[in-house]
Amino acid sequence: MRLAPRLAAALAVATLLTAGCASQRVALLSNEDGKGAGAVAVLDPQTGAERGEIAMADTEASLAGKGALKTKAVDARKPWFGDLAARMPYPPQTYVLYFYEGTSDITTESAPILEALKKAVNANSDVQITGHTDTVGSSDANDRLSLKRAEDIRALLVKEGLPVENSKVAGRGEREPLVKTPDNTAEPANRRVEVVLRY
Repeated sequence: MRLAPRLAAALAVATLLTAGCASQRVALLSNEDGKGAGAVAVLDPQTGAERGEIAMADTEASLAGKGALKTKAVDARKPWFGDLAARMPYPPQTYVLYFYEGTSDITTESAPILEALKKAVNANSDVQITGHTDTVGSSDANDRLSLKRAEDIRALLVKEGLPVENSKVAGRGEREPLVKTPDNTAEPANRRVEVVLRY
């Protein structure tokens, strides 16, 4: 099962924060949107056997003792929770830039968004940049164009101090349109780069 980055961090930090105490805890916190959290299986650190599952958001379990886990609601008044909350990563920020048809030139309307993105990026940022196109042209040409758009945005961010190894680029061509259209349809909303920024 794939855990959201915030959730995975919460689980790891919750266990580490209490490592020196008589008991260790695992906490499953809400996702960034506050809607649920998935689930996590908890394994015994000595045997590797499954001790149980936490499947309700904002629930914790102590790893003390043997046998099945006993879960309870997270108590935000406990000192460990404040430490955990302080160490939580910020939720990701998403920036969407739009492009003129058939080019890797951003639209005039996207210029302020690009400036805001440049100011937000720093040497500790982790960035996923995904390019997209509309359905005008061949699939192969659109794959190349979408990748070029993503790579051009990365090059701009690297000039702003983003280490190149902190970024990933992908070109999705016309496969993930925001607005579904027939083939060979010029749709401005589909000519975009989505940048997901994490700290």
